[in-house]
Amino acid sequence: MSLNELRNKAYRNAVTHGFHDKELSNEHCFCLIISELMEAMEADRKGKHADRESFKSSYEDEEPHDDVNFKYCFEKYIKDTISDELSEAVIRLLDLAGLRGISLELANGDIDDCIEDMAEAYKDETFTESIYSISTLPVRYDGIFDFSTAVNDMILSIFGLAKHLDVDLFWHIEQKMKYNELREKMHGKKY
Repeated sequence: MSLNELRNKAYRNAVTHGFHDKELSNEHCFCLIISELMEAMEADRKGKHADRESFKSSYEDEEPHDDVNFKYCFEKYIKDTISDELSEAVIRLLDLAGLRGISLELANGDIDDCIEDMAEAYKDETFTESIYSISTLPVRYDGIFDFSTAVNDMILSIFGLAKHLDVDLFWHIEQKMKYNELREKMHGKKY
């Protein structure tokens, strides 16, 4: 699935769950994205890593493959981990791109090379420094680059960090999107 297809899916799910019932500013959206990045940092501080093998053996390799079992296994082995929070930050960025009609063509052109370059950039930074760098992109880009460039670069930066951490972010995004589809309106939150 391309980033533009993921964008469309993330946006549709956010609309279905009431996240766009009222107009939101870009700053509001960026703040929610940054909050996900901060949750990833907290997960790192607590050493919370996804247990993909246990998830696989408990859900993918076992029956039943129903929503109840998926949700249980996701919450037990994936939720609130570094990779889960990074995937949520990307999903929020994809949703923002969908809301604002931003094409992710910049990222799709040579995505593997771009991600590899970003991963290389993070090798000499701590996790916290990497999260800070990603979180401040909108402010550092303000007035220098257009809004769509900031969104594209944040997505690529998170993918680069995930690559550096040896996290299959596409897999985690797929699982998180499935989990989000099963959640209540606004995911039980005010905004």
